[in-house]
Formats: sequence, C-alpha cells, structure tokens
Amino acid sequence: MVLAVQSHASEKLGYHEVRTDASGRIVPWYGSGPSQAYDHVVRSVWNFWVTMRNCPNGVPYYLLHQVWKADQDDPRGLGGDQISMALSSWNLLYGYLGDPAVQANMRLMADYWMDHGIAPEGQLWGGLPYPYDLDVQSGRYDGDMRAGPGFLQPDKAASFGAELVTLYKMTGDRRYLERAIRIADRLVRNVKPGDEANSPWPFRVNSQTGQVPEERNDHDHLMYRACYTTNWTGALRLFDGLAALNEGNPDTYRATDRLVTRWLKAYPLRNNRWGPFFEDVSTKDYSDTEINADTLALYILENPGWDPEWKAKARGILDWSYRTFANHEADKWGVVVINEQTAYTVPGNSHTSRHASVELLYAEKTGDWSARDAAIRRLTWASYWVDADGKNQYPRDDNWLTDGYGDFVRHYLRSMASAPDLAPDDQNHLLRTSSVMRSISYGKAEIRYDKFDPSSEELFKLGAGSPVRIDGGTMTWDPATRTLHVLSRDRKVTITIADKG
Repeated sequence: MVLAVQSHASEKLGYHEVRTDASGRIVPWYGSGPSQAYDHVVRSVWNFWVTMRNCPNGVPYYLLHQVWKADQDDPRGLGGDQISMALSSWNLLYGYLGDPAVQANMRLMADYWMDHGIAPEGQLWGGLPYPYDLDVQSGRYDGDMRAGPGFLQPDKAASFGAELVTLYKMTGDRRYLERAIRIADRLVRNVKPGDEANSPWPFRVNSQTGQVPEERNDHDHLMYRACYTTNWTGALRLFDGLAALNEGNPDTYRATDRLVTRWLKAYPLRNNRWGPFFEDVSTKDYSDTEINADTLALYILENPGWDPEWKAKARGILDWSYRTFANHEADKWGVVVINEQTAYTVPGNSHTSRHASVELLYAEKTGDWSARDAAIRRLTWASYWVDADGKNQYPRDDNWLTDGYGDFVRHYLRSMASAPDLAPDDQNHLLRTSSVMRSISYGKAEIRYDKFDPSSEELFKLGAGSPVRIDGGTMTWDPATRTLHVLSRDRKVTITIADKG
C-alpha cells in the first residue's frame, strides 16, 4: 500500500524533513511505508557500526567509546551494557540477514571483552567483567565510570553472561559457555535475599573488597549507597539458559532464579521503583528507568509461565512506563514519545522504540491490538534520528553507541516478528526462532539453516517467493500475510521456494 504523504519543508525531526499522512500523523521519511523504512534503517545502522573507524591503538572505536564523533575521539569510555546490547541485536540481525559478518562481529566483541576486562578470578567478585575503560587509550576495561577503578556492575555482568550462552549456542565454542558459568557461579555465591532498599546484588561493587560505593547528596547531606537496581532480566535469562543446558550448577541456578523472582515480585512489581540503569548517573540522584521496567515486561511476555497473572503483570509495567515517561513534544504529529529516565526527561530513540516493540508483543500474545498504530508511530519517530549514512543521534544529544545501535536494532526486528507486515514485502527474512541460528543462507530458490536445537519453531516472512517443500520439519503457509510458520524436527532445515508470482 502506498501512503498519501506530505512533507513539511519547514519542520525537521532529527536528520529529516517530517512527512505526515493526510491526517497529519507522522509516517516514515524513507520509502512508501514502515516495511521499507524499518529495513532500510536497520541495514544503515548495522553498516555504520561495522565500518566504523579504529582508535589510534587499532581497536574498533565502538569497543572503547560510548559516543561517536566525526572529527575526534570522545573522551568517554564504554557504555555499561554496550557490548551486551550489540550482541543481543546482532543475534536477531544474523537470522534476519544471514550475513556472516554479523556473526564475526559478535565474536570479536565478546572475545575482546573477555580478553581485556575480566576482574581477577581470586577476588570476591572475580570473574565478572569491568564495564568501563577509565583510560580509553589503554584498550582495557578496569572499573566503573563514576565509582572508579576496581568497581563493576553485577547487572551488566549478568546480561553479558546471558548473551554468552546465546553465542555458545551459535558457535559451539565452549569458551563462551565457560565464562557464562563463571559469571553465574559468582553471582550465586554473592546473592542475598534483598529487601526494599537492597536488591539481591548491588548496583556497583568493588570486585576485590566487596565495598559498595557511597555518595553524599548536597541537598539533604545524607549518604546514598549503590546497593539497588532492578535490571535483573539478564540474570534470569542467564540462569534459565544454563539450567536448560544442564551445564554448571543447574540446581543452584534454579534456586537463585527463584530468589530473584521473589524479590522482583515483592518489590519493584509492587512499588514501581524501576531504577537505576545508567553508568553516568550518580548514586545520590536515584532515577527510575524505562529500560529496567519494559525489559522485564518483555521477559514476562516471552515466558508466561513466570507468573500466573503474566498478562496483568506485563500490562501493569507498560502502563506505568507510559504514565511515567510519556513525552508530548511530538503530539502534533500524532505520536507520544518515551523519555529515558526520571533524572533525564528527554525522549530517547531506543526507549521509544523499545516501548513500541513490547506493546506489539503484548498485542501479539493477548490479541489486544488497540495500541498497534501508536506503537508504529513511535517506531517511525525513532527512525528519524538515523541519518542516511547510518549514524544515529540521540535527541538533543550525541551519537550514542548504546541507544543508537545495540539498543535500537533489536526493537525493530522484534516488532517485525510480532507484526510481520512491518517486514519487507519483497525480501525473505527469518523474523523469529525459539532456538539460535548457527548458520542461515538465503538463496533465490531456497533457504537453508542450521540451528542449535533439533526441535524448534521459526517464523519467516517470504516477500520474494512462496514455499513449495520443507526438509527437516513441517510448515504452515499463510499467503495473505506471506508468513511461514515452521515446526522443525532437525537441526538442519531446507525450505524450497518458488517465484512469488
């Protein structure tokens, strides 16, 4: 369908002139609609990332800096979850594109962090990665952006461990699995029940001494300890993944998973204290965040067995996020955008697109599509901040290599999986798998793939052909939506495709 659009030459959003439909609501700046625009944006962002320049020490710029600048190296080091976010997005992107360079980049990032940033194993919190390079030219990660050398963030370590489990499934390299087990075992050793003021693990901690840093607030002159965060979805995924593989210490992982689950249900899911997350916000300035809340909503929707009232729990989180972070500066284009956090009330491209993608997943899981159009307009608004060359600017800020890349691409690919009409109409793509792709190739007459699990489910959109046969499973084809559901019984599957006509 071709939209009737009008451009507003005097109004610019991000890098592009605003385009709207006949009712004045925002539509994509590229192509004839979301299915062309979102594919274009995903490809552009990936290309910008993989062709980014190296630092003077020869290390890729995105491994040592959180902000990209065209004419100089920004003095700030890595973003706290930057590598894990990229691993998360690239896993989905590999299935979508089948480009071996995506897999290679995943290995490069994981290998570099493991080789240049792990706290000494003999320390109290040893074996976990440091999240920051205090000397950006050193090529090594050695501490925390605010707390200084020797401090790390257990929530970011847990997220990295979860992505390493996925990378092991993708590559078969046990080095990734062994590091994930070490991270999980250290978290198990140091876990506590937690309470209203203390999460099961602290937000920041000294890897050698176990000290939790404090900061004095100039207003009330009290000391605030970095002992609380709600970003534990990565820990749940890590323990789930290792227990399902029966690797490491599955019984202790299940027990720790239950402990963290009880804490999440007893505190943030009741009192809605969903912070903090960001490495550059001080402990004394507590801040609730969209990412912590909506990431747990995503987990609940993907794992409905986590709670009998999964639907209400996910809906409650999404409603709280909207109430707390809704920003109305783009209302004139029919889109409510989403702020990053309470300490920084600026709408974010990653946060707006994440909230949209979780709303679409909620719609898919529940059949309630009432928020569909609003979610698509959020995705469209966020795409305006991507330039023609793939650089992605945070509104009124810099080109952040967290928000604009790893914590961006995955929201568009997940949205396509929930609403396949958002995927291209003239290309073939894997939109979702319950396994992990080891290899996938797209040919004119067939799609071949090899995955970790022998039995799994896949969802494809075939815009450039129609399926005629499958080897390694059974399939259900919907020609109206051009979606192909596969129930595979073998690791290796081949789908034979005929011309679309």
